[in-house]
Amino acid sequence: MSGLTTHVLDTANGRPAAGMAVRLLRGGQVLVSTRTNSDGRCDAPLLAGEALTAGAYRLEFDVGPYFRALGVALPDPAFLDTVALEFGIAEPVQPYHVPLLVSPFGYSTYRGS
Repeated sequence: MSGLTTHVLDTANGRPAAGMAVRLLRGGQVLVSTRTNSDGRCDAPLLAGEALTAGAYRLEFDVGPYFRALGVALPDPAFLDTVALEFGIAEPVQPYHVPLLVSPFGYSTYRGS
C-alpha cells in the first residue's frame, strides 16, 4: 500500500521525539497537522492511497518548542526552531517514509522504507 509516513528521533536524548508538532504542506496549503506519539511516529499515515499524488511537498517539524518543553535551554533565537524538509514524490504507488533525526543543533533525514 502506498503512503507517506514520518518518524522523529531525538538524537540528543537517544529516544523517540514524543509530542512534536508536524505539518505536511503542498503548494503552501496545510494538508495535515498532527503530533508524534510516544514512539515518535504519527498515529496514521500523513497521506495514504489516492490522497498521495505526485508532486512537491513540505514537512515542517517544530523542534524548538519540543526541546523547550523538555527543559532544554536554547539560545534566542534557537539555531533550529522549525525544520522544514522539501521533497518530491515521483511514484505515489510506492511507500514514502521521511524520518527526521534531530538535536537542538543539527538534523538529518533520508527516504526510508
